[in-house]
Amino acid sequence: MAGTRITRTPTSLTQGSGGATRGGVGESTPRPDGVLKVTGEFAYSSDLWHEDMLWGYTLRSTVAHARIRSIDTSQALATSGVHAVLTYDDLPTEVTHYGLEIRDTPVLAHGKVRHHGEPVALVAADHPETARRAAAKIVVDYEELPVITDEASATAPGAPLVHEDRDDHHSGHVPHPNIVHRQPIVRGDAAAAAARADVVVRGSYVFGMQDQAFLGPESGLAVPAEDGGVDLYVATQWLHSDLRQIAPVLGLPESKVRMTLSGVGGAFGGREDLSMQIHGCLLALRTGKPVKIVYNRFESFFGHVHRHPAKLWYEHGATRDGRLTHVRCRIVLDGGAYASSSPAVVGNAASLSVGPYAVDDVDIEALALYTNNPPCGAMRGFGAVQACFAYEAQMDKVAAELGMDPVEFRRLNAMEQGTVMPTGQVVDSPAPVAELLRRVKAMPMPPERQWETTEGADVRALPGGLSNTTHGEGVVRGVGYAVGIKNVGFSEGFDDYSTARVRLEVVGGEPVATVHTAMAEVGQGGVTVHAQIVRSELGVTQVTIQPADTQVGSAGSTSASRQTYMTGGAVKNTCEAVREKVLEIGRRRFGAYHPAWATAELLLEDGKVVTDGGEALAGIAEVLGDEAVDLELEFRHRPTQAFDLRTGQGNGHVQYSFAAHRAVVEVDTELGLVKVVELACAQDVGKALNPLSVAGQIQGGTTQGLGVAVMEEIVVDPVTAKVRNPSFTDYLIPTILDTPTIPVDVLELADANAPYGLRGVGEAPTLSSTPAVLAAIRAATGLELNRTPVRPEHLTGTD
Repeated sequence: MAGTRITRTPTSLTQGSGGATRGGVGESTPRPDGVLKVTGEFAYSSDLWHEDMLWGYTLRSTVAHARIRSIDTSQALATSGVHAVLTYDDLPTEVTHYGLEIRDTPVLAHGKVRHHGEPVALVAADHPETARRAAAKIVVDYEELPVITDEASATAPGAPLVHEDRDDHHSGHVPHPNIVHRQPIVRGDAAAAAARADVVVRGSYVFGMQDQAFLGPESGLAVPAEDGGVDLYVATQWLHSDLRQIAPVLGLPESKVRMTLSGVGGAFGGREDLSMQIHGCLLALRTGKPVKIVYNRFESFFGHVHRHPAKLWYEHGATRDGRLTHVRCRIVLDGGAYASSSPAVVGNAASLSVGPYAVDDVDIEALALYTNNPPCGAMRGFGAVQACFAYEAQMDKVAAELGMDPVEFRRLNAMEQGTVMPTGQVVDSPAPVAELLRRVKAMPMPPERQWETTEGADVRALPGGLSNTTHGEGVVRGVGYAVGIKNVGFSEGFDDYSTARVRLEVVGGEPVATVHTAMAEVGQGGVTVHAQIVRSELGVTQVTIQPADTQVGSAGSTSASRQTYMTGGAVKNTCEAVREKVLEIGRRRFGAYHPAWATAELLLEDGKVVTDGGEALAGIAEVLGDEAVDLELEFRHRPTQAFDLRTGQGNGHVQYSFAAHRAVVEVDTELGLVKVVELACAQDVGKALNPLSVAGQIQGGTTQGLGVAVMEEIVVDPVTAKVRNPSFTDYLIPTILDTPTIPVDVLELADANAPYGLRGVGEAPTLSSTPAVLAAIRAATGLELNRTPVRPEHLTGTD
């Protein structure tokens, strides 16, 4: 649009390393945007502004399941300052649904609503409060329908169908239309193995619904363009996935929907699904004006998917000498009203359900339901978290039954390189499970009764903290351990790739590299690591990271612990190709003057072309002159396979990551309050490209697992399927006061198949921290505690 001006959009990040080519791979280079973020100067998507913009607002369903008899928008349209009111009937094409894998999510509700908070209508107005008040004038006549909230109501004879006309590719393989996807895994003979077991232990577990709780709400700015297209500035996790879903609904070719990443205030999987993207574009194209949408905190709880709550049943058997004989399990995930990424979550839950243990005989079933509960999808740990909570509780129970130390029992059964997974896949890279357990157990223990001082008890260090509920009476300590396994990257045959464009040129007499990818920087540190890779590969000090957008090939999602592996791999590969081009130019220009150009192994270091013996042949700036090298390449990891739908067999995963935790807790057994004193972690990362960032990822994931253990749960009314606590007043997440010391022991055993040997880091610590805390609380109290989160009433027996 001519004459438009957008302020506070993302800008390029230029990073220097100060002289010699420092700041390369393996160094703890600080984030280029770190100071801006901690001083509040960083521009997030909610800071976007256009001088001529309108404000969008979404009217959401107040009921969980209902037929829409009518929608009256007349009063809203008549409101002064309102520019547009849209319902399903105003959608511009016959493509009215979207979805990551299954297009079952309506842009706006049509005919019925399937969950509390579902978008029903949109308003654009000249002020956000005007838009909100106008939306409140829209009259929706609902005829409420019975709600489906669990497996019993979903699969009962004659149960209402959440999606009456399913025709997706999973619909022909599930035993009931209200089951999104089902994945069994059968290997060996679990029944025969059970007959040989000396002990058999069973348990049922409940895992609560967790929210990603990212702090930057869903927001973005859509700007109509003169060519009939639209420019969208938005916080997301995967620009090209959004684009593929947005363009068909708008009736536009993808070339006319230009997307640019805005500042992202956290994601954790919650931004993989669309939120305001299509709504903002629809309002912008209808009004001809830029439209900004920013969810408030309450709305944000309805604006994204959550972690699947689950019910899990496990049976483990073992011989008297401590060898696991078999595992049987059933995992039922609640996917809510729409599919989102439920099928892939099922695949992960099933294939990783045994944990990092060598077991030959398994009988596994995992499935996800359609219900009228809030939609659930991607979240850090992605299906493996729920399983880890249950199988680690089982490992403690089996060890207790055998009279063995729980850590030594785990080490005795730990998988290693060469172990065959339940899916039949051979683990072909280091799997140091036993070593991680040994390391975390060997870490120094925090002192006992740290809260005792010469003046009495320091209540800040006691359960209950500053609420001054105890001075140490009835406080007991417990220690618990857990270990987990997580897959890295996209699995099950998905064509997972990433693209990077690297340009090397001379600016002001110095060689400068520019990196352009579509990678979403959501806080994981890609903008830092990419510059480190470029410095190591091209020997330059100045690196500019361009804003991520759809003008370059897809980088895939910032999820599945994959971005450093995938887009980092793409940057590395492209740099290698750029380096070869530079050397070609050098040989062409200077080869006649020194034989080393033709005979030696040449490198780019500290701005020069050098031989492997360290002799400098020429400066990079001298070689390039006025030429620029500009290349764009894709990177793919080795292919994977879909799991067999009947047996679950297949090489489904690219790589595994492992983490082990030891939790130390203190519990006030009278009041049911828990203080997590320490959460020590040992993790294999293959290669720490940025050790400081690695430690941050491990500590962040650990804290998110702590939240699951003792605080976090979206509470859904079992009768109405309405969310009871959509606010940070009632949905609690750990603050600095709740977060314990998290010492980290990093192991680096290279994976020969990965760039630099690295191993995805971000998710594994989320798995094992939760069961470690639960194990410690059990050790302190002697209670069984088979659900998350543990609440005071569970500890005091008053629930």
